[in-house]
Amino acid sequence: MSLFKKLFSSEKKETLDKGLEKSKTSFFTKLSKAVVGKSRVDDQVLDDLEEILVTSDVGVDTTLKIIERIEARVSTDKYVGTDELDQILREEIAGLLAETHSGNATDFTIPETPGPYVIMVVGVNGVGKTTTIGKLAYQFHRQGRKVVLGAADTFRAAAIDQLQIWADRVGVPLVKQKMGSDPASVAYDTLGSALGQEADVVLIDTAGRLHNKVNLMNELSKVKRVMQKVIPDAPHEVLLVLDGSTGQNAFEQARQFTKATEVTSLAVTKLDGTAKGGVVIGISDQFRIPVKYIGVGEGIEDLQVFNKFEFVDSFFSQAH
Repeated sequence: MSLFKKLFSSEKKETLDKGLEKSKTSFFTKLSKAVVGKSRVDDQVLDDLEEILVTSDVGVDTTLKIIERIEARVSTDKYVGTDELDQILREEIAGLLAETHSGNATDFTIPETPGPYVIMVVGVNGVGKTTTIGKLAYQFHRQGRKVVLGAADTFRAAAIDQLQIWADRVGVPLVKQKMGSDPASVAYDTLGSALGQEADVVLIDTAGRLHNKVNLMNELSKVKRVMQKVIPDAPHEVLLVLDGSTGQNAFEQARQFTKATEVTSLAVTKLDGTAKGGVVIGISDQFRIPVKYIGVGEGIEDLQVFNKFEFVDSFFSQAH
């Protein structure tokens, strides 16, 4: 159990437990039915477990990896009781996540850079992209860092307005132009402003349209190119925001965006309102991109740094 020692504050862990409640209730209801009357993990239990993981939105490929790992354990140990299955699942899934997540951050940290650390945020409309930017701005700002926001999603007036509300709420400056302006121009102005203010962090919102991959690719490439005229190695991070409640659709969005631009980190939102929490495991494994943040509630502090051990611990903790 040393892997699962408490790394978060009890309050954060409580929020995480509550946020994953629907996912784990659904998972354990299915698992209990699969092992009822059985004392050992046999082929039938493994077949049922495979189906449970797939229907929990872990994804087929990741599910097969997990089953293979458990099969190896069963063949080595000869006898594995069904009462051990929770713990084995925890260990094997944590092991799988460890292959993508080398570190295990517990706080909102950013690498040191000569100038501002620039995060370009991508994702389709409605996934919680602007809200995620606002909550990140809040976390960085409360650490005493100077934050600047850029409203480069210029295709929707609502996106600019929503970001302005967040900027006002957090108390950080927003660089914006009128609706329909060139997104790259907004990004250019934002970085120039951030340099002038000696900002520590810049968060750039981008348009959330999957109108077609070619247009999206061209647009994001242009935004990046123009940013590099101001800060040569910008953006330092491309954060893709996915809505966890959409399950398999989140996989498809991840596929489209990773083809359109180089995504370096992920945020999975809206996990509190869904039984599809398993999608975090699958997306993390399939795309080999670290999940950096998860959204487990509406509150300004309910965006959490993703900690693989805490997540697995919460997902597989049953109320006894």
